[in-house]
Amino acid sequence: MTKSLAIQEFLDGTAPPTPCLVIDLDLVRDNYLALRAAMPATRIYYAVKANPTPEVIRLLVGLDAGFDVASPAEITLCLANGADPATLSYGSTIKKAADIAFAHEHGVSLFTTDSIGDVEHIAAHAPGAGVCCRVVVNPPGAATPLGRKFGCAEDMAGDLLTRAAELGLRSRGVSFHVGSQQTDPAAWRTGIEQAARIGTRLAAAGIDLDLINLGGGLPAAYLTAVPAPERYAAAIDACVAEHFGADPPATMIEPGRAIVATAGLIRSEVVLVARKSAADQHRWVYLDVGRYGGLAETENEAIAYRMVTRFDGTEDGPVILAGPTCDGDDVLYQRTPYRLPMRLAAGDHVDILAAGAYTASYSSVAFNGFAPLPTYCVGQGGA
Repeated sequence: MTKSLAIQEFLDGTAPPTPCLVIDLDLVRDNYLALRAAMPATRIYYAVKANPTPEVIRLLVGLDAGFDVASPAEITLCLANGADPATLSYGSTIKKAADIAFAHEHGVSLFTTDSIGDVEHIAAHAPGAGVCCRVVVNPPGAATPLGRKFGCAEDMAGDLLTRAAELGLRSRGVSFHVGSQQTDPAAWRTGIEQAARIGTRLAAAGIDLDLINLGGGLPAAYLTAVPAPERYAAAIDACVAEHFGADPPATMIEPGRAIVATAGLIRSEVVLVARKSAADQHRWVYLDVGRYGGLAETENEAIAYRMVTRFDGTEDGPVILAGPTCDGDDVLYQRTPYRLPMRLAAGDHVDILAAGAYTASYSSVAFNGFAPLPTYCVGQGGA
C-alpha cells in the first residue's frame, strides 16, 4: 500500500496535530465495491467495531451495506446515519437483556447466540426474532485466533436452535468466525461443514435453516500481501456448493478490516530517539502513538504496519518501536525487524499505513492523559 494522494494533500495542507488517523472515503468505497463484486451472492455486513467513524457508516449506508453491531451505541450510530434497522445484525453473543430489548425496540430482528441463557433472553425481549447460533472453529492462518470465548460445540448449537424454535424464535442458521486477519482461503471449510450437519439434523426435526453467517476474518495487506477477495469467494462458494448442492442457504459475511484498513493512515511524530547503551545496535524510536493510543493490534506483534518517513531511501538501521506512555508494555515491535532512517530525529513524522481498522476504535479514553486518537476523513463526504 502507498499513501493516497487525498490523504497526502490533506496532511500537507492542514498539518493536523499528531497523532491522528486520516481516512480516505474513496478507498473505503473502492474496497467495499471490490468485495461485493467478488462475492455477489453474499450479503455484506460491515463490522462497525473496525472503524465507527460516522462518515464511514454514512458512506456504506449509501452503498446498501448491512451492519454487524454489538451494542446499543453501535445500533444508535448506524440508525443516526441512515441505516435501515432491517440491515443490522446483532452479532455479539454476549449481551444484556436490556440491550436485546433496546435492539428489538429499534427494529433489529437478527441476533447471534451461543448459550441457552442468551436464547431465553432473546425470546423474552425480542419475540419472533431471527437467530443464528455460533459454533467454535479454530482453523490455522489467523493473526489473532479467537479461542473459545465465542461459540459452542456443534451438538449444543443444534440443541440451542431447536430450543429457540420452541420459544417462538426463527432459527435461521449457523454462525462462525475463522479468526482475525485470516490468510487461508480454505479456513471457512470447517464452519460450513458444521453448518451442513446441523442443517441436516434440524431439517429432520422440521426446522429449515436458511442462512450461514460466515463471520469476519477477511484480511488486509500490511507488510506482506494477502490473497485477493476472489480467492476467498471461490473457496467459500465451492465449499457451500459441495455441502449444500443446488439449493444452498443464503450467506452473509462480516468484514471490517478488509473494507477500512487500507483506507487509513496514522500520522505520528517521533518523541525521542535513544539507545540503551553505547554498544546497542538498536535505536529505540518513541512515537507519540502507542498501544493505548490506537495501536492495540501490535500486541504480540500480531499486526505489523508499514512505516513511511520523509527520509526513506537514505541510510537506515534497526530499531525498536515504542509508544509514549509510562507503561512497560507500551512497546510496539521488539521481535519484528524494523529499520528506519538514521537521520530520523525528534519532531519528524512517521506515517503508519493501512491503519484504518481497529485503531481509533481501540484507543483509550485518556491513559496517562493522552487524548483518544482523532479521525479526519477525506474524499467522498470527508472533511
